[in-house]
Amino acid sequence: MSRLTHALLSSLMVSAFALAQAPVALAASDCEAKALSKDGKQLTGAAKAASIKKCEGEAKGGPSGCEAKALSKDGKPLSGAAKTASIKKCEAEAQGKK
Repeated sequence: MSRLTHALLSSLMVSAFALAQAPVALAASDCEAKALSKDGKQLTGAAKAASIKKCEGEAKGGPSGCEAKALSKDGKPLSGAAKTASIKKCEAEAQGKK
Protein backbone atom coordinates (compact mmCIF):
# COMPACT_ATOMS: atom_id res chain seq x y z
CA MET A 1 0.00 0.00 0.00
CA SER A 2 2.85 2.35 0.79
CA ARG A 3 4.43 1.80 -2.62
CA LEU A 4 1.14 2.51 -4.35
CA THR A 5 0.70 5.75 -2.41
CA HIS A 6 4.28 6.77 -3.16
CA ALA A 7 3.85 6.05 -6.89
CA LEU A 8 0.56 7.92 -7.01
CA LEU A 9 1.98 10.99 -5.27
CA SER A 10 5.08 10.97 -7.47
CA SER A 11 3.07 10.83 -10.67
CA LEU A 12 0.77 13.56 -9.38
CA MET A 13 3.71 15.84 -8.64
CA VAL A 14 5.28 15.19 -12.06
CA SER A 15 2.03 15.95 -13.88
CA ALA A 16 1.48 19.11 -11.80
CA PHE A 17 4.98 20.29 -12.68
CA ALA A 18 4.39 19.58 -16.38
CA LEU A 19 1.11 21.51 -16.35
CA ALA A 20 2.73 24.43 -14.56
CA GLN A 21 5.33 24.68 -17.33
CA ALA A 22 2.81 24.46 -20.19
CA PRO A 23 1.74 28.16 -20.24
CA VAL A 24 5.36 29.27 -20.52
CA ALA A 25 5.93 26.95 -23.46
CA LEU A 26 2.74 28.19 -25.12
CA ALA A 27 3.73 31.81 -24.56
CA ALA A 28 7.17 31.19 -26.07
CA SER A 29 5.73 29.58 -29.20
CA ASP A 30 3.12 32.33 -29.43
CA CYS A 31 5.84 34.98 -29.27
CA GLU A 32 7.85 33.11 -31.87
CA ALA A 33 4.82 33.08 -34.17
CA LYS A 34 4.43 36.85 -33.71
CA ALA A 35 8.06 37.54 -34.71
CA LEU A 36 7.21 38.84 -38.17
CA SER A 37 8.62 41.64 -40.28
CA LYS A 38 6.43 44.47 -41.60
CA ASP A 39 5.80 42.54 -44.81
CA GLY A 40 4.71 39.41 -42.89
CA LYS A 41 7.86 37.31 -43.28
CA GLN A 42 9.44 35.46 -40.35
CA LEU A 43 12.25 37.35 -38.63
CA THR A 44 15.63 35.67 -38.26
CA GLY A 45 18.74 36.11 -36.13
CA ALA A 46 19.06 39.01 -33.72
CA ALA A 47 15.83 40.66 -34.86
CA LYS A 48 13.87 37.49 -34.06
CA ALA A 49 15.57 37.12 -30.67
CA ALA A 50 14.83 40.75 -29.77
CA SER A 51 11.20 40.45 -30.86
CA ILE A 52 10.69 37.26 -28.82
CA LYS A 53 12.38 38.77 -25.76
CA LYS A 54 10.15 41.85 -25.92
CA CYS A 55 7.03 39.74 -26.42
CA GLU A 56 7.85 37.43 -23.50
CA GLY A 57 8.52 40.41 -21.26
CA GLU A 58 5.12 41.85 -22.10
CA ALA A 59 3.47 38.47 -21.65
CA LYS A 60 4.89 38.11 -18.17
CA GLY A 61 3.30 41.40 -17.19
CA GLY A 62 6.52 43.33 -17.11
CA PRO A 63 6.45 47.08 -17.38
CA SER A 64 5.44 48.31 -20.79
CA GLY A 65 7.73 50.62 -22.71
CA CYS A 66 5.47 53.53 -21.83
CA GLU A 67 5.49 52.64 -18.15
CA ALA A 68 9.28 52.60 -18.14
CA LYS A 69 9.31 56.04 -19.80
CA ALA A 70 7.02 57.60 -17.17
CA LEU A 71 9.75 59.66 -15.50
CA SER A 72 9.85 63.18 -14.12
CA LYS A 73 12.23 65.82 -15.48
CA ASP A 74 14.84 64.84 -12.88
CA GLY A 75 14.62 61.14 -13.82
CA LYS A 76 12.51 59.91 -10.91
CA PRO A 77 9.56 57.58 -11.60
CA LEU A 78 6.18 59.29 -11.73
CA SER A 79 3.31 58.12 -9.55
CA GLY A 80 -0.44 58.58 -9.32
CA ALA A 81 -2.28 60.74 -11.83
CA ALA A 82 0.91 62.03 -13.43
CA LYS A 83 2.05 58.49 -14.18
CA THR A 84 -1.35 57.52 -15.58
CA ALA A 85 -1.46 60.60 -17.82
CA SER A 86 2.07 60.00 -19.05
CA ILE A 87 1.35 56.37 -19.91
CA LYS A 88 -1.91 57.28 -21.68
CA LYS A 89 -0.15 59.93 -23.76
CA CYS A 90 2.70 57.57 -24.66
CA GLU A 91 0.32 54.76 -25.68
CA ALA A 92 -1.77 57.16 -27.78
CA GLU A 93 1.38 58.33 -29.57
CA ALA A 94 2.47 54.71 -30.12
CA GLN A 95 -0.93 53.86 -31.64
CA GLY A 96 -0.66 56.90 -33.91
CA LYS A 97 2.70 55.71 -35.29
CA LYS A 98 1.34 52.27 -36.28
